[in-house]
Amino acid sequence: MSGSDADGTGHGKRPNEQLGSWFVRSGWSKGELARQVNRRARQIGAHHISTDTSRVRRWLDGEQPREPIPRILGELFSERFGTVVAIEDLGLRTAHQSPSVSGVDLPWAGHQTVALLSDFSRSDLMLARRGFLGTSLALSAGPALVEPMQRWLVPTPPSGPDPADSAGVRRPSRLSEPELGLLESTTAMFRQWDAQCGGGLRRKAVVGQLHEVTDLLQEPHPAAVSGRLFTCAAELAELAGWMSYDVGLQPTAQKYFVLALHAAKEAGDKPLGSYILSSMSRQMIHLGRPDDALELIHLAQYGSRECATPRTQAMLYAMEARAYANMGQPSKTKRAVRMAEVTFADALETREPEPDWIRFFSEAELNGENAHSYRDLAYVAGRSPTYASLAEPVMERAVELFSEDTEHQRSYALNLVGMATVHLLKREPEQSTRLAEQALHVARRVRSERVNTRLRKTVDTAARDFGDVPEVVHLTDLITAQLPETAEAV
Repeated sequence: MSGSDADGTGHGKRPNEQLGSWFVRSGWSKGELARQVNRRARQIGAHHISTDTSRVRRWLDGEQPREPIPRILGELFSERFGTVVAIEDLGLRTAHQSPSVSGVDLPWAGHQTVALLSDFSRSDLMLARRGFLGTSLALSAGPALVEPMQRWLVPTPPSGPDPADSAGVRRPSRLSEPELGLLESTTAMFRQWDAQCGGGLRRKAVVGQLHEVTDLLQEPHPAAVSGRLFTCAAELAELAGWMSYDVGLQPTAQKYFVLALHAAKEAGDKPLGSYILSSMSRQMIHLGRPDDALELIHLAQYGSRECATPRTQAMLYAMEARAYANMGQPSKTKRAVRMAEVTFADALETREPEPDWIRFFSEAELNGENAHSYRDLAYVAGRSPTYASLAEPVMERAVELFSEDTEHQRSYALNLVGMATVHLLKREPEQSTRLAEQALHVARRVRSERVNTRLRKTVDTAARDFGDVPEVVHLTDLITAQLPETAEAV
């Protein structure tokens, strides 16, 4: 359908200077931008999109493309420049969406949280394969994101009598204790699948389970049962967001994270809320917004300061270090790294009971996060060999530990790529390509566009800086031949 009206609405009168400016600074050719648009469209299931160089030229000349093209272009330029590039920044128009659909400033009320979770998960199940849901959303950042999330801390007013308790006679829940336990264990199983296989393999199943739980929440239950159901919904929504993030559906991921935080508030589970905020923080780092990431982490730390376990606190310190590193603040980064290490040691000593969602934060994960903080500092400091040397032994330990962990294969791949980037920073391309090739073998087993993207970027950097090294040439050919273009978002 190349050149058809599937993605355009006619010519504008003047060239789109805003889009042209971003395009020129990107360094892409028209053909490369067209290929990236097509690749992203296939990833989100918009198979009707088939863009070519003439279509890109028409956009630059002022043609206004139809959805989902504006959202795709916004995401592509955001990733290219490491910051959120809004559709309006590109001189493009998009269909108006009501705040309940596109925004994150939502009512903090239980029945509305259930309704929004139900509507959003149903829309995702119906529309994800056709590519319309994720591209009808806008990413929020800055005060538009952080200020609504601060309301997580505001106490919820009493909601009145328990609907399952009438005239002092308590009605039993339709859900039995074994059924509730099965729902909770199913969520843990989905989390394990995600760690092993990446977000692309079971995302739709998680969204379906979330929709089932929201159906249950629309029935009357005793307060204790409702609380456990809200916890289950919060964990599933966070996992749906995490899987969406992993396969590159960034606006969809953010929406699920926000709804997960609302559900965690209804459950009265502040440690879970802090974990959800840490996932949002990680996404903001990925999108080049470390200031937002830091605010979200500080909100998580403050909100759970009296109830989070040492392991959860250690994870939050590690994410704080990542934010400071990306802001170029070495002393604060090192302090947060040290706090993460000390608090994690406390967790090992106390052996306090932990919720399943924090089980992933192992010694391997601690080392991986801290090593990435030093690696990120090296990039911010102009490819500093000093910080790369700090990262190297910590990343080596992470890779060693993850190599023995059959469950967290995606983390193993990401840390292999991280180690490869450390060697590039130290101008050691041969060692870098060896690790990147190991990561490629793992990436082929893991349905994670995040892994694939980081691997492609690392190999592109190696080719740019060391294109005459035979090992780099070989790896570039290997990536082209073996790494799939997309991870199907399901």
